Amino acid sequence: MFNNKSILITGGTGSFGRQFVRTLLSRFSPRRVVVYSRDELKQYEMQQEFFYQSLRFFIGDVRDGERLIQAMRGVDYVVHAAALKQVPAAEYNPMECIKTNIHGAENVIKAAIANKVEKIIALSTDKAANPINLYGATKLCSDKLFTAANNIVGSQNTRFAVVRYGNVVGSRGSVVPLFKKLVAEGAKELPITDVRMTRFWITLEQGVDFVLKSFARMQGGEIFVPKIPSSRIVDLAKAIAPEVPHKIIGIRPGEKLHEVMCPADDSHLTLEFADHYVIQPSITFQTHVDFTKNPLGETGIPVPQGFEYNSDTNAHFLTVEELRELV
Repeated sequence: MFNNKSILITGGTGSFGRQFVRTLLSRFSPRRVVVYSRDELKQYEMQQEFFYQSLRFFIGDVRDGERLIQAMRGVDYVVHAAALKQVPAAEYNPMECIKTNIHGAENVIKAAIANKVEKIIALSTDKAANPINLYGATKLCSDKLFTAANNIVGSQNTRFAVVRYGNVVGSRGSVVPLFKKLVAEGAKELPITDVRMTRFWITLEQGVDFVLKSFARMQGGEIFVPKIPSSRIVDLAKAIAPEVPHKIIGIRPGEKLHEVMCPADDSHLTLEFADHYVIQPSITFQTHVDFTKNPLGETGIPVPQGFEYNSDTNAHFLTVEELRELV
């Protein structure tokens, strides 16, 4: 579905963006792939790695609505990956996080509608479900903006959806590269926030594949959630450095012990498919859409009332050996 199409990705020089572009260009023959981001150095470095005539680089910030409108001219599909994502940084700089994650999302939506983009998927996070930190709260607002955007497109065919998943193995700023860096520097202890802490895990490749498939699955208004494994943070530390002892440092500002991707309060809207969940929009003014069946012919069933997809009660936990292979 991406052959001879134009695709734009905001935040395209980030960990996800680079893998998305790499996968897209290796599997398909798009007419144009636009990397939209604000860091000229990262764009320069990316240009040295990727040699494709269809690849374009636009300097711009999602806070700049006019620039987004320019960048989306002639674009068929958009992936919105740009965000301020560091939990402690968002706690200390709340207005900056709001400007990028909420106002930026609004600008992406307006630019997509103005250019009659066909499909838009916004990346979300498990921290947007029952948020306790500002980052999660801004991403919840973004999720709501994107699902509700389907109600304001009028007669246009523009459709919006959201993909929500957990921690990405090895992404910049995550705990895996931190632990590896400490081990390489000869650290005598690894910092553990809490021995009970659990997280959902997904690889960059799995995240990209899920987003690509969600474009084929989407009808508009869905939050797509992949079924992915959990792990305990202490097991992750053991997998990376089995001989290095741990030091308990306590939970950082805005952190949870466990993460949720499908809240119990949304169980009446949640459908279970073979390899993912779909949270249906809470309101819709579209012609009735049957979300239990998607364009790929996959069928979902309603989850039990009160169902919650939680990293602590997840049926699939990674062992230390599996984690060692993963990282």
